[in-house]
Formats: sequence, structure tokens, C-alpha cells
Amino acid sequence: MIEGECFCGAVRYRIDGALKNARSCHCSRCRKAFSGAASAYAELESPKSFVWVAGAENVTRCSSQVDWGLGFCRTCGSTLCGYFKESVHGVTLGCVNGDPGIEIGAHIFVGSKAPWDHVGGDAPQFEGHQVRLP
Repeated sequence: MIEGECFCGAVRYRIDGALKNARSCHCSRCRKAFSGAASAYAELESPKSFVWVAGAENVTRCSSQVDWGLGFCRTCGSTLCGYFKESVHGVTLGCVNGDPGIEIGAHIFVGSKAPWDHVGGDAPQFEGHQVRLP
């Protein structure tokens, strides 16, 4: 079981399953949405594994493109999750309490990273979107 919450604790969630496809995106939109050099995000293995434990009414959604969006805490502004259509698609790793059981597996859109960003770690880097390997 994975648990997470926003900075102020007003919103809490639980994942009864594992995460997959952890990545860090360095595009300009993710820098703004995550207020940093990049995002840290992992997908749910199953959308049915995600449950809001408290504060679901305090989550504000912002759509970034058709069918896709992010969920934020209305009180503190923490970026909590990503949505695809009406389901939570994944979570931001910074809001997970403890070990999420996964590490960043790729850095994407490093071709548009901020000039002050220095990508660290040994995960592969992709100029654009990650190419999925079999």
C-alpha cells in the first residue's frame, strides 16, 4: 500500500497496488506545474487502485490538453496527481509518504530543460518523449 498527501495535509490518498513508468519531465509546462526543474511522476498500474482518503472535495483540476489534466490541493497548491479523462492516471512522487517502491526510470524532454538545470542520476535521458521499450 502506498499513501500520500499534500503539503498541508488537507488531501490524502491511498494506492492499493504498485506504481509504474516513473519519469521526470523537464519541459516548460512541467517546470511551471511542479514549480521546479522537472516533474517526478509515476503511473498507477491500475486506476482502480487509487482511493481518496480525505479531502477529495479540496482537489482542483486543471486540464492541460483534451482528456489530460493535473489535480492540485486547493489550500496549499501541491500538485498531487494526473488525470486521464475522469480517472486518476498517476501521482507526483513528491507527495508520496515514504518509499513509493519505484525510482525515476527516464528523464524526458531534456532537449527543452531550463538552462540552469543539471540532470542527475543514471536514468536514460530523452530529447523528447520517452520511447517505450518492450
